[in-house]
Amino acid sequence: MTSNMAAARGALLGVIVTAISLQPSAGRPVRMTEAMEDWGYVTVRQDAHMFWWLYYANHPTKNYTEVPLVMWLQGGPGASGCGFGNFEEIGPRDTNLCPRNSSWDRVASLLFVDNPVGSGYSYTTDSAAFARDVDTVASDMMVLLDVVFKSKPEFQKIPFYIFSESYGGKMAAAIALVLQKAITSGSILCTFGGVALGDSWISPIDSVLSWGPYLYSISLLDDTGLQEVQAAASAVQDALAKGQFTMATDLWSTAEDVIEQNTDGVNFYNILSKESLMTGRAATYAAELSRPSIGRLFQRHVQPLHGDVLDELMNGPIRKLLKIIPDSVRWGGQAAMVFENMAGDFMKPVVDVVDELLSAGINVTVYNGQLDLIVDTVGQESWVKQLQWKKQETFRSLRWKPLHLGGGDETAAFYKSHENFTFYWILKAGHMVPADQPWTSLQMLRMIMNQL
Repeated sequence: MTSNMAAARGALLGVIVTAISLQPSAGRPVRMTEAMEDWGYVTVRQDAHMFWWLYYANHPTKNYTEVPLVMWLQGGPGASGCGFGNFEEIGPRDTNLCPRNSSWDRVASLLFVDNPVGSGYSYTTDSAAFARDVDTVASDMMVLLDVVFKSKPEFQKIPFYIFSESYGGKMAAAIALVLQKAITSGSILCTFGGVALGDSWISPIDSVLSWGPYLYSISLLDDTGLQEVQAAASAVQDALAKGQFTMATDLWSTAEDVIEQNTDGVNFYNILSKESLMTGRAATYAAELSRPSIGRLFQRHVQPLHGDVLDELMNGPIRKLLKIIPDSVRWGGQAAMVFENMAGDFMKPVVDVVDELLSAGINVTVYNGQLDLIVDTVGQESWVKQLQWKKQETFRSLRWKPLHLGGGDETAAFYKSHENFTFYWILKAGHMVPADQPWTSLQMLRMIMNQL
């Protein structure tokens, strides 16, 4: 970081600290000049501590109690919602601590959670406390949400949405189902508005099987390359059919190696990008992992979310601002262990969970970036067609509609919707849709929340 940049950040940090010392008042609208925030830790299990960060909505005309609350879940698993999702995608400030005009806090309050335990500022004090499957992730989240809604009862009666990205979508589906059951039983007081699954790892094998044909169709594979990728994908499928989930994970890593070799290192997050995925301190974390295949997966899918600039910000100015991060905790320091402990869960699908959500009447939105590879749209469409939802045939028969921004002619996205299920195809976006197409994402958010 240059001295000028450091000075600018220091000055901005002083402004931020002054602004967030203000506390919200239910009797007045929140002004755009006030960065109304709160944060804290929740002990979700013995030796497992989860960090959350709340931004009260900065809606230009409405009180924060008059607009929804959105929880954002990052992927990985092991990436930080309080870091990447917040400062790189939808939060009120970017990594230079400058205001983000396309922040989602313009239309909703934002709750970022470092999930699973060990991601971001969340941490464990015992290696046995890391989550190993989405059931544990969902159970931990119920503990956190119970604390948040009880401590902030003004949020109990406004619509609550879960938005997610990548592996966060797999976790979000599981969390949404458990949350709905908790609401029904009365154990959590919450008005659940729905769940949005962005470029989500819902059915891994459908993504893996679609990689070859997708890359071939856009001239990133030749005939020989296609055969090699298809053979690698078939090996993953065979392992899954035998219930060999750890083996399937290793073979998934091999399939990605084959793709990189045949495409001159295509970027799995955006096929038009050639940016290196190996950066700085995060590039050393893979050495902690026990299996080379897991290390390569971590390098491709978690390290890009721990770049040098974000690492310096979260372990420097933001850490000083928050004042509650234990000395023993480094932001992102346990990400590799989170990833490795969840490895047995990687290739397990949760399509049945999405079916349960739809059958329960929960609003479900799927959105996907056109330029994503790791969770390409072709693979997403494949698992959606497998849904047993009773309205499936009607949904499939619908024609999609174009989405234009600001009255312009350019098509920003396509979408189709029937009852409680909606699909958005986001054009010119990769895996991180809000980062690549912020205004389209903001418009989609408004549409999902019926705020047009």
